[in-house]
Amino acid sequence: MARSVSLSAYLSLSRRRSGPARPAASLSDPQVGRPEGELIWAHATSETRAASLIQITARLRAQRPGLHLLLTLAPDLALPQQPRDFVIPVSPPEENPELVDVFLDRWRPDLCLWTGGQLRHALLDAAAGRKVPMFLIDADEGGFDAGRWRWLPDLSRGSLRHFDRILASTGNSANRLLKMGVPAGAITITGPLMEGCAALPCNEKARDRMARVLDGRPVWLAAMAQPGEVQMIQAAHRAALRSAHRRLLILVPDDPAEGDAFTQSLRNDGWRIAQWSRDEYPEETTQILVADTRGDMGLWYRLAPISFMASSLEPGHGGQDPFEPAGLGSAILYGPNVSRHMAAYTRLSSAGAARLVRDADTLAAAITLLTAPDQAAAMAHTAWEVATAGAEVTDRVMELIQDTLDLRAAS
Repeated sequence: MARSVSLSAYLSLSRRRSGPARPAASLSDPQVGRPEGELIWAHATSETRAASLIQITARLRAQRPGLHLLLTLAPDLALPQQPRDFVIPVSPPEENPELVDVFLDRWRPDLCLWTGGQLRHALLDAAAGRKVPMFLIDADEGGFDAGRWRWLPDLSRGSLRHFDRILASTGNSANRLLKMGVPAGAITITGPLMEGCAALPCNEKARDRMARVLDGRPVWLAAMAQPGEVQMIQAAHRAALRSAHRRLLILVPDDPAEGDAFTQSLRNDGWRIAQWSRDEYPEETTQILVADTRGDMGLWYRLAPISFMASSLEPGHGGQDPFEPAGLGSAILYGPNVSRHMAAYTRLSSAGAARLVRDADTLAAAITLLTAPDQAAAMAHTAWEVATAGAEVTDRVMELIQDTLDLRAAS
């Protein structure tokens, strides 16, 4: 496809105004290179979009275990702390064709997902020249302000032609794109891209048996707990037992290998314990079930109407994904240290679907309050609504990625 006059002028100007070429820097490790296997390159223009892109990749890895995400960010965004190990955070290259070539030669992405707008014309033009499949998702109405380039009137129009498909967040966004010359057949109105959930699997036989064993007992879950949090969690449980003496705590270590240590420590403190990894089901007198196996979180979130998301009471861990319990009907409590999932907790908390606790006393008070079935049910329903909003958009993006990668693998 021939370049527009504006794009040609822009590229010429970019060559002249840039200094000596410097390779784009990695935000994680400057020695990191392209991993083997499939690589999605995604550009995020907001923290919410960055979180959504990471979550989409995590879900895709269930079918494509070797998949990695090369994540570039708009200049004003900071990388979410403690990113997942399959995420490679990289600064996008400056708009210099030489730097752009260095970037694309180094990473050789299998496809590009660009979010919102704020187009980088030299980068997108070079990627299109290398036949990288490109999709613009969550395109918003304000993402294509010509700003300083108004003297190049069709600059964005030329770059928009490079996208194989555009998913618009609203009807107004779609109309703006149509006015900029994007064919109607290339645009789909999907709604905004938001972080959400995919329901975790569950062993239904174990669920049915546990439901019979629990026989209506009040249950709360402390999910992915760190060793340094156990004292606060057990203090909260001891206080909460005063209002419901049959209450059971399901305690999930963040590292299942800590299960024996958790169990022994709690027994030394006088608790009556069952240990899931030893095939022990709780008895009527059991006070804490140490659930120290992998792959069973879908079971625990379904059984517990209240989930405290641990790895959040002490700094350094960044919290856990709250959309996992939200999508399975559990009210959510969390500590103050949730930097890895701040956008998700903000959404849930603003909707009244999650509550912040700071110590054993506030955790115990929240558990006691939510023991009332109507309180927990209302909070859990709101959490489910927030978690499932935008699921259609996420599914559509995942479908685009799967189809594109399958075609490239077959070619």
